[in-house]
Amino acid sequence: MTGVPASAAGGSSGAPGARGSAAAADGARSEVSGSASGPAAPENGGKSARAGKIAAAAVNQASVWNVANLLTMLRLLLVPGFVALMLADGGYDPAWRSLAWAAFAIAMITDLFDGHLARTYNLVTDFGKIADPIADKAIMGAALICLSALGDLPWWVTAVILGRELGITLLRFLVIRYGVIPASRGGKLKTLTQGVAVGMYVLALTGWLATLRFWVMAVAVVLTVATGLDYVRQAIVLRRRGIAERAAALEEKEA
Repeated sequence: MTGVPASAAGGSSGAPGARGSAAAADGARSEVSGSASGPAAPENGGKSARAGKIAAAAVNQASVWNVANLLTMLRLLLVPGFVALMLADGGYDPAWRSLAWAAFAIAMITDLFDGHLARTYNLVTDFGKIADPIADKAIMGAALICLSALGDLPWWVTAVILGRELGITLLRFLVIRYGVIPASRGGKLKTLTQGVAVGMYVLALTGWLATLRFWVMAVAVVLTVATGLDYVRQAIVLRRRGIAERAAALEEKEA
């Protein structure tokens, strides 16, 4: 607007006046276009944000039904089937015990794959975090309890293994505010040895194989206790470190 009066007043240079007029006109057009497009931009942005949220929610909801979680669900469904096969015909029929072993073996194999798939292909979900350890403890606990109920395995072995598993799971939840206790190589070896030992006890073995399974179970019990104590040590260290870090952060904030 300032360029128009300057030109009309007959300034010393007509070109600057024209440039000022053009600049003013451009500024006016920019203001008009800005005011015209101003309401539309937030509207489009709001629609895009809402669409993004809806899409993200749909993806999260669909991700629950990924292959890793389906394998976990299969393992949970195998538990009652395993128990039924294990106790069929009094629990001592070799044919039923072989079928029970097959169900147990499938559950152990899916336990190896579902976690690997979840981590490799970013399929980790809240459902999987909760259901996976439950499925692991359920199939192992069902096998141990059935074996002890049938007199094939001493109850103290079942108590030691299940007590350790439940105790370490509870310990992980207690210290989760300070950090996560990672699975160690000893823990993975313990899981493998337990699976092999329990699988051998599920089968109706005789002779030297029956003697071998006793020693495999003995190794499993030793690893169960040793790794359990190591996890307790890690939990204590993790808690102390977390408390120290929180105290240091509080001191730094007050300073």
